[in-house]
Amino acid sequence: MSEIKINNTNFEAEVMNSDKPVLLDFYADWCAPCRMLSPIVSEIASERSDIKVGKINVDEESALAAKFRVMSIPMLVVIKDGKVYKQSVGYKPKEEVLSLLK
Repeated sequence: MSEIKINNTNFEAEVMNSDKPVLLDFYADWCAPCRMLSPIVSEIASERSDIKVGKINVDEESALAAKFRVMSIPMLVVIKDGKVYKQSVGYKPKEEVLSLLK
């Protein structure tokens, strides 16, 4: 499965009402650590059919960034059953990103 661009319009359906855990990647195009993390998130999205992966551009979706109190990026948030399960800030190697999903 590929990544889904999440915005205010599809957030409820794609994230809060998802029957699978959702890994959200809060990022910005100008952010170097975000660009380093992005291929890892894409790889996980293509390898794992048991989760959904969403990308949220904080510059375009400031309301969603505020809702999750994003103060620093990249920020990863795992949502399970409509609730925040885990989150982390900053670049992480693939193994650490995968450990958020356990």
